[in-house]
Amino acid sequence: MNLDKQNVNVTAPLPHREGVGESLLEQSAKIYVAGHHGLVGSAIWNNLLQRGYTNLVGRSHQELDLLDGQAVKQFFDEERPDAVVLAAAHVGGIMANLQYRADFIWQNLQIQQNVIGEAWKHGVQRLLFLGSTCIYPREAPQPMPEDCLLTSPLEYTNEPYAIAKIAGLKMCESFNLQYGTNYIAVMPTNLYGPNDNFHLENSHVLPAMIRKIHLAKCLNEGDWDAVRRDIGLRPVTAATLRIDADSSEADILTVLAHYGITPEAVTLWGTGRPLREFLWSEEMADASVHVLLHVDFHDTYQKDQLNADHINEIRNCHINVGTGKEISIRDVAELIMKEIGFRGELRWDATKPDGTLKKLTDVTKLHRLGWHHKIEIDEGVHRLYEWYLKGICINHKS
Repeated sequence: MNLDKQNVNVTAPLPHREGVGESLLEQSAKIYVAGHHGLVGSAIWNNLLQRGYTNLVGRSHQELDLLDGQAVKQFFDEERPDAVVLAAAHVGGIMANLQYRADFIWQNLQIQQNVIGEAWKHGVQRLLFLGSTCIYPREAPQPMPEDCLLTSPLEYTNEPYAIAKIAGLKMCESFNLQYGTNYIAVMPTNLYGPNDNFHLENSHVLPAMIRKIHLAKCLNEGDWDAVRRDIGLRPVTAATLRIDADSSEADILTVLAHYGITPEAVTLWGTGRPLREFLWSEEMADASVHVLLHVDFHDTYQKDQLNADHINEIRNCHINVGTGKEISIRDVAELIMKEIGFRGELRWDATKPDGTLKKLTDVTKLHRLGWHHKIEIDEGVHRLYEWYLKGICINHKS
């Protein structure tokens, strides 16, 4: 195991899951975690360590560009992993998905083509592919079962990303059917947790709200040291103006106001009415590793689904991973306001898109396969804000 290739910390072991049988992977197996520095990849790495899987392989983007097919081939030639976790992806929020549509479909297709293809060429029998519940139609039934995939149009704002992820899960499904592999695809709901992305433009909704409300609180209380520590760790750019710890107060106020952050109020996109399901990333990792170690492809679909031509249609073998519970964006924002202690106003810009109004996963299959969540949203928000503050303090002291 090459621990100097990564910077994640081993957290306390998660509670024992009932009904878990013998692992399908020996503990000596070499497991390649693609994207092991990311939100989910780092949590999966830690979870594997907690379970005694220490023969782990990880490479940073600087060490291995997954868009480079030749480099990926060379990596598999040299490392010969027994199992692969594909947690690497090009991701972002609504704004990024709208502005960089080509990047989202091209880069994700390329990563998947390279990693899944080389895994098969090198005899990898077990692979876990991480997708997203944005694969489902905009008007999908609620909660969304795996079988509603490809039944109606996708949400426009993230269509390129969704198409790439659909292609990835169909690759896994098709390799299994043709070659007898065990390449399982899991579709997590909205994730948040340690090592999250707090970029004001490209992050997902919950970490973005935490950072915006934190900065607004600091401005409201006149705590400029805290503001400078925050933007010193994560500089912010609006148009051609970039701010960091050494920027003037006027420039800082100008750029933060561009993102709806002022001493008096925080302005968030949309109406706040959309409902979302949120899953703590370390629990997503626990579910993912549970699937990798204990779920066989033949457990993921109903048998003998013959069509009119007497062909056994095996499809929608992916697994939703979530809580099965939802909360409005407005309620999450108010929960964060209370946790952080911001005494200003919460405003909504209804001229900006809401995205899909409702996205609740049907987790019946996941429960049948032996996994249930434990961390609720209020506890998760508290944990994430503590982690965020700790990161700012640690980096400031160093």
